[in-house]
Amino acid sequence: MKVTFLGTGTSQGIPVIGSDHPVCQSTDPRDKRLRSSVLVSWEDFCVVIDCGPDFRQQMLRQQCQRLDAILLTHEHNDHVLGLDDVRPFYFMQGFVNIYAQLRVFDSLKKRFDYIFASGEKYPGTPTITEFYIQKNSPFQIGNKTVLPFEVMHGSLPVMGFRIDDFTYITDAKTIDETSIQHIVGTKVLVVNALRKNQHASHFTLEEALDFIRKIKPEKAYLTHISYSMGFHEEVQKELPDNVFLAYDGLTITI
Repeated sequence: MKVTFLGTGTSQGIPVIGSDHPVCQSTDPRDKRLRSSVLVSWEDFCVVIDCGPDFRQQMLRQQCQRLDAILLTHEHNDHVLGLDDVRPFYFMQGFVNIYAQLRVFDSLKKRFDYIFASGEKYPGTPTITEFYIQKNSPFQIGNKTVLPFEVMHGSLPVMGFRIDDFTYITDAKTIDETSIQHIVGTKVLVVNALRKNQHASHFTLEEALDFIRKIKPEKAYLTHISYSMGFHEEVQKELPDNVFLAYDGLTITI
């Protein structure tokens, strides 16, 4: 199984429009971050977790020609606004499968009412196949079992996903013991770390590292990173040997 980081940035991406912050001016390609998403692939299956505003650019960069499923963690714009750009996959495949909570679908149907409209739809509109998921209730994609579990993004429940020995968590601030039991034993853990200073609804760097120490994966990767975290090269030097600051385009094999 391979995991490619399509985007590792926070909601505004890096560089931020109009910002003169040194990280936004960096020439290191690892400091250029699209909105957070990953592509998980195995055998002939390709699954994307989250479909943000940069989805089109991410799919073109990866030369992705097949998409079996999109898993949505939650309904915030930086995780769903690329939904209209699934159209080429629908035209090629005849289907687009989306897995999300009922609450998330309700939000999508307000923002993308033309996609979910009943009856005759505007020409060129994709048809979405809806798969409703619930925390702690596994489901199958091909020959893989996907386990969704809940983390808290402030007061908003967000889905994390475990597939075999890979676990992906974004936009977490707190994680209860029930979910932790689903995560323990994972070999590769991806978790959000927004910045070093406190934030109301995201792990800080130190909080993410504390969580990694609790889970004890073989390797951990940090994502959903803001420019205030600092330069990739400098932050990486501060991390434990088994923890890595992810960057756009990084591919790992599990």
